[in-house]
Amino acid sequence: MPLPLAGGPEFDRIRAIVNELGPRASALGGDVALVPVGGELLALSTDVSVEGVHFRRDWLSLEEIGWRSTASALSDLAAAAADCVGVLVALTANAREPEETFASVMRGVDAAVESVGGLVLGGDLSRGEGMSLAVTVVGRSAPGITRRGARAGDRLWVTGELGGSRAALAAWNAGRTPDSSARERFARPVPRMTAGRWLADHGATAMMDVSDGLGADAGHLAAASGLALRIELAQLPLHHAARAEAALAGQRSALFAAWGGEDYELLAAMPAEFAGTAEFSLTRIGDFSSGTGITFTLDGRPVAPGGYDHFA
Repeated sequence: MPLPLAGGPEFDRIRAIVNELGPRASALGGDVALVPVGGELLALSTDVSVEGVHFRRDWLSLEEIGWRSTASALSDLAAAAADCVGVLVALTANAREPEETFASVMRGVDAAVESVGGLVLGGDLSRGEGMSLAVTVVGRSAPGITRRGARAGDRLWVTGELGGSRAALAAWNAGRTPDSSARERFARPVPRMTAGRWLADHGATAMMDVSDGLGADAGHLAAASGLALRIELAQLPLHHAARAEAALAGQRSALFAAWGGEDYELLAAMPAEFAGTAEFSLTRIGDFSSGTGITFTLDGRPVAPGGYDHFA
């Protein structure tokens, strides 16, 4: 049975896989697989980071590459309100790499998974033209939150600030040194594990992380729940570097932040009665209603969405 996915090239690819595999692909369309095992839900996800696509060595240290690749995978567990058990890492690198390269990358992996209470469980090492890390995360999720549970009348909330990672990327691409805190957002994103569990405990009906940009990911959340979603971009919580980089580009800062990616904050659908008082930064940015499709407005005026397509 085809999943209720939104339009766009990536969704068309996933839909083709679902239709080809039939019932065997019923779990596709989300970032985390939730598997019942011994009375609890096992949360599984995998994420690939590729040199020249997700990171560059002239921007990041080897340990930062290991941290960033692992944190991006752990962010999917955060969106499932899961605790981390551990990770498995398949590391590919050129045969000419010195042994210290692998050790440095894995130190970053270990630091990231240790920060959320998990372990490096194992993995694989292979030779290839460039470096890549395939990180598989294993967790436990009691509530079993997915991106499919939002209800009409729920409000959309986002943790933290948006646009910091894109600000760092914009500075590097322009040949400038990024703002230090923006660079930190890009190099060492923090998986919002505690926030994910807190939101689940306070009534979250659906969640996902912001990896491909709000413009893409919010549409995934609405489509998976079979609802319409309206987001007012003027409400977005912006990283200060996003404002500065947007000004240099002659762009509205809200649009700069919304169409950027790799913030690894959480989008959460919360009941209408949720007051928004939390132990961390949390901002209401939108509303779910009956229907389909997503509408972005800026100061009340509709704007066309943007976001990242891995195959564009």
